[in-house]
Amino acid sequence: MSKITEYPEVSELIAENVFLIDGPNGTQTIKGENLPYAVVNLAPAELHRTFFRGKNLGTSFTEAQKANIQNGSFKDLWVGDYWQSGSIKYRIADIDYWYNTGDTAFSQHHLVIVPDTNMYVHVMNDENVTTGGYTGSKMYTEGLEQAKTTIAEFFGEAVLSHREYLTNAVSNGAPSGGAWFDSTVDLMNEIMVYGTGVYTPRGNGSSIPNLYTNSKQQLALFALCPKLLNNRSWFWLRDVVSSACFAYVSSHGDAGYGTASNSAGVRPAFAVG
Repeated sequence: MSKITEYPEVSELIAENVFLIDGPNGTQTIKGENLPYAVVNLAPAELHRTFFRGKNLGTSFTEAQKANIQNGSFKDLWVGDYWQSGSIKYRIADIDYWYNTGDTAFSQHHLVIVPDTNMYVHVMNDENVTTGGYTGSKMYTEGLEQAKTTIAEFFGEAVLSHREYLTNAVSNGAPSGGAWFDSTVDLMNEIMVYGTGVYTPRGNGSSIPNLYTNSKQQLALFALCPKLLNNRSWFWLRDVVSSACFAYVSSHGDAGYGTASNSAGVRPAFAVG
């Protein structure tokens, strides 16, 4: 038998490489494509939101997957992994993103899920107004019901409710009031997709701005794999931009805003666990 040092040397690994592992369960093998994630599994679960994998997790949300969320291990669940339901890919966008936020602390381990593409199109309001902010919009009161139904059909009671700080008033075209609401399925905001506000009104030196959100950092999915933000169809965000406009992600991939009566994509975010 040759010594290990006598075997041919390679300078890179391929998915089909096989490694021998020896331990309490005897001698086993692991493929090269699984090795990096198996190694990181030995580290704290929080590292699962710092690696993009992109694995197809199947066509159903299993009890084992649910258990691995609830116990906080997130075993075999990584940012970028997805479930396929018909034409919809439900993609893992972040892990424990809303943990311990809210006027009532959200203390359940969870995944944030965002579909890869728009689920359908809908107006923010019938008229070009932003009265009442996001929670006063037709999108919030009616337009998300189809998404909620479709998502519940796939994930069932695993869809979690958390508390979200949302706009409920607009003055002179800028957000002027907010409150805590129960949230299951909601539009994303500029910070969640871009990592910063772009068109959301800012302070002018005499007023102190409030973005009315506890979703205050970019989702890991869009930081790790920006191409998945851009689906060549424009979709609404929940930020008020003016007395007539809400923010959106453009079909060209740039940040934009549009008048509220336009029909644009509904691509929401929600927690499961």
